Amino acid sequence: MARFREKVISLDLEGRIVPLTIRRHPRARNIILRIEPSTGPIVTVPWHTSYEEGIDLARQKQAWLLRQIDSMPSRIAFIHGARVPLLGIERTVCHDPESRRPVTVTDTEYQVSGQIEHMARRLTDWFKQEARRVISERVEEKSLLLGKPYRRIAIRDTRSRWGSCSEDGSLSFCWRLVMLPEMVLDYVVAHEVAHLKDLDHSPAFWQTVSTLTPETEQAKAWLKVYGEKVFYYG
Repeated sequence: MARFREKVISLDLEGRIVPLTIRRHPRARNIILRIEPSTGPIVTVPWHTSYEEGIDLARQKQAWLLRQIDSMPSRIAFIHGARVPLLGIERTVCHDPESRRPVTVTDTEYQVSGQIEHMARRLTDWFKQEARRVISERVEEKSLLLGKPYRRIAIRDTRSRWGSCSEDGSLSFCWRLVMLPEMVLDYVVAHEVAHLKDLDHSPAFWQTVSTLTPETEQAKAWLKVYGEKVFYYG
């Protein structure tokens, strides 16, 4: 897995103060500026390029940056009444202080117990636990089918990728995967499990993916169009 270094600065764009993440990445060949839903503007620079060159590009592109920031949808907090998906199906967040469990899920609701000020944390913790359960089951099934054991599974709040597989067979996944439609989650798990056999993206790798999940192209298309939206939740 590639390692990188980053820092966050406050950038003045036409009188607006915007947090800018500058990331130095060993595999980057060019300076790249983009917007991520969870963090805002990010500029990636090659390993031996100065942070200042990345900042200069952001300043040169300030009109584009501000348009992108203004077009980003509002965040959807985990509060009473919010609509949040689980495996692609939306349910309503409801505060239920009398419930005996931290989170109870019905066909239409997430019933969150305890004090209302702790509701967001309780629901986030529940989603992470549910992600670990669902993803672990699918990893186990697919790694057995492939005949390639994995070392461990980590569930993280990753910003730039849905999952990863290291050379030692360790798998990592974004907990927000559990919000996506089942077809899409299954594809991401299959993608990373397939890397236990092939670490590259060769034709042989994609053939392996297709044996582990039935709707690869549909899932890839869904992620391209809708994937970033889940980063606005929570």
